[in-house]
Amino acid sequence: MKLDGVGLFVNDMAAMVRFYRDVLGFEIKEDENTVNVYLIKNGTLFMLYERKNFEKMTNRKYEYLNGLNGHFEIALYVDTFEEVDSEYAKAVEKGAQSVLEPTTEPWGQRTCYIADPEGNLIEIGSFNKPFRTFTE
Repeated sequence: MKLDGVGLFVNDMAAMVRFYRDVLGFEIKEDENTVNVYLIKNGTLFMLYERKNFEKMTNRKYEYLNGLNGHFEIALYVDTFEEVDSEYAKAVEKGAQSVLEPTTEPWGQRTCYIADPEGNLIEIGSFNKPFRTFTE
């Protein structure tokens, strides 16, 4: 098996579409009133599923956290430390919740955390080199 992508189960689809499209720049083409968003971001499948629609489809009820969600993160990479700072500032200015201001960690990564409107954690980080050289 290969990892295909990641999906979020969302309560307020309109708010989440606006956040990922307008704050983080994801190329979401669906209307804010859709029940599912399906897109490819840098070669990774990214999906938003409306909770009530997913529950209906699976004929099950699920439990959801309120507030900051500490179960997972969405990691976004930029090539330079300066981009970490600028992307963080832009996201917070556009309405993202600040969780951790940009900081350089002892292992050499500059990182920060924000949260989307439903409390999912998003990391913006860099090892101060292009992604391809970092992953090789």
